[in-house]
Amino acid sequence: MRRRDFTKLALAGAAGTVAAPAVVRAQATLNWKMTSFYGPNAAFYSTGPGSAKDLVRRIDEMSNGRLKIQFYGAGELIPAAEGFDAVSSGTVEMNYANSYFWTGKSFAAQYFTAVPFGLNFQGFNGWYYDGGGAQLWREVYDRFNLVPILAGNTGVQMTGWFRKEIKTVDDLKGVKMRIPGLAGRVYKELGVDARLIAPGEIFPNLERGVIDAAEFVGPFLDRQLGLHKVAKYYYTTGWHEMATASEVIVNKAKWNSLPADLKAIVENACAACNVISEAWCQKNNAEAMEDLVKNQGTIAQPLPDDVVKALRVATTKILDEAVARDPVTKKVHDSYMAYKAKYDSWADLSELIYHTKIRKA
Repeated sequence: MRRRDFTKLALAGAAGTVAAPAVVRAQATLNWKMTSFYGPNAAFYSTGPGSAKDLVRRIDEMSNGRLKIQFYGAGELIPAAEGFDAVSSGTVEMNYANSYFWTGKSFAAQYFTAVPFGLNFQGFNGWYYDGGGAQLWREVYDRFNLVPILAGNTGVQMTGWFRKEIKTVDDLKGVKMRIPGLAGRVYKELGVDARLIAPGEIFPNLERGVIDAAEFVGPFLDRQLGLHKVAKYYYTTGWHEMATASEVIVNKAKWNSLPADLKAIVENACAACNVISEAWCQKNNAEAMEDLVKNQGTIAQPLPDDVVKALRVATTKILDEAVARDPVTKKVHDSYMAYKAKYDSWADLSELIYHTKIRKA
């Protein structure tokens, strides 16, 4: 009986009528492309622990080579700002960036990178993984044929570098500042001339006086750009980005075509990079900040309280207007802020007391 069955399969196979077994098909190698908003050698975003290239390597190793992803930095395959549309249309399978670059598509995208006066790294992870954030993110991107996945985080960023000291709200009026996203809109409410300038152009613009201030990321990456050489006032804890998340977006049809184990591999590799990238920032920022203050003449300090209060008022106004205009944004905003209220209460009893009392006892 077995010989007859084998003969039938052999004959059918010779005639080209038998498909490869599912287990064989599942092992086929997939070759995908991933573009990025950042240059091919950008520290943190493209190279190093938890970066886009590290993510590609992890997926390759975890899948035993079944899913191979070719990484292209900004400009190598498509311009930096075209990743969203390229993945949506299926031109490439994946893109690495930050969701707040796509607020022109949906204002709600802002919440999945950072919101001024928003959640920190721990709080954002709680909302994303266990508070409904991941599901909302996928819901927002679904109409664009995209599947978003959290893939990195800088942790808290810095307010930025200023050539002159900021003492009052009036000191901000007329200041020309490199600042992207929603924070730029908030600053404009206070009279700042907010500009979006590519990272590689920040230093020469600040050096020549084209701009008076600039925000980038944090001590390590800011020092790498040399910003401390042309502006000595470094305003600390970034009210605008308490935790800045990176995303990987995947074409929805391509994602749905993946077997369950490869989906799990991609999601777990992204989760690993999310934690590892933030840990990298903590270590390197601590060392860089010490060097900037002790050896480079940097004056590091928080913004005055009155300035922070004015920024909060302007932020609330802009967010309220966005929520009133768009039900999708309202749904995300309400979820985010409800979670934040609970998290803040817990953080006040845990993290805040530790840092203000116990650690200094």
